[in-house]
Amino acid sequence: MASSSLDLDIQVTQTAYRSQLARTWKIPQGAGVLEIGCGQGDMTAVLAAEVGPHGTVVGTDVAQPGYGSPVTLGESARHLLDGPLGSRISIRFGTDVLTDDVGTGYDVVVLAHCSWYFASAGLLERTLAKARELGSRLCFAEWDPEPAHPDQVPHLLAVLAQDRIAGDTELNVRSPLTRTTLLDALGRAGWEVESVSTVDTNSLQDADWEIAIALQDAPDGLAKDLLRQVARERGNVPLPAYALTAR
Repeated sequence: MASSSLDLDIQVTQTAYRSQLARTWKIPQGAGVLEIGCGQGDMTAVLAAEVGPHGTVVGTDVAQPGYGSPVTLGESARHLLDGPLGSRISIRFGTDVLTDDVGTGYDVVVLAHCSWYFASAGLLERTLAKARELGSRLCFAEWDPEPAHPDQVPHLLAVLAQDRIAGDTELNVRSPLTRTTLLDALGRAGWEVESVSTVDTNSLQDADWEIAIALQDAPDGLAKDLLRQVARERGNVPLPAYALTAR
């Protein structure tokens, strides 16, 4: 990945976590995979490794290739496509599966830690319904905003602080959902959930990143005030996450 040149340890940790997700989902060799919300391509790379030389991964994202810092989405995609897995991957930025033709008949549709980026819960639900037309199996992962331990509360406060930002925003947290709300949305979208499991997030750095964003950009309020009081400078414990499959 392109960002490995900035901090190899962080990249290794992030890739290992996504490998854990792929193992939980049991992505088959030779599968045709559509990834919605591929971003920098961390999950895309792991999916390409999982499907093997006879599989394909199409990554889509509504963002433009110039989005992202310090490595843009376009720079990350070029690095990935030029690497050993590039022949298995196609990446399409500025693409919304609700309005753009991304093909059909995929074996697997993946949404990995992208659902909170959606502008609204309604938009996510419509996308989940559309995904049912595009593929036969859904693999999904997201943060669970219910802390399993008090040390995870600062990450939750960072999420709640960002959730107070009104209007259009490019921040990571735009419409956070509970696990129960997401499962209800899947049912309304026509998916039948097969399995749900908690995945280990303890090694991830995302809590520190989200706390820094919230302290800088979120509006003042109770969540931000509490966050200032309880967050560590670094080494904050991330929220739990869950992974599920549905048909």
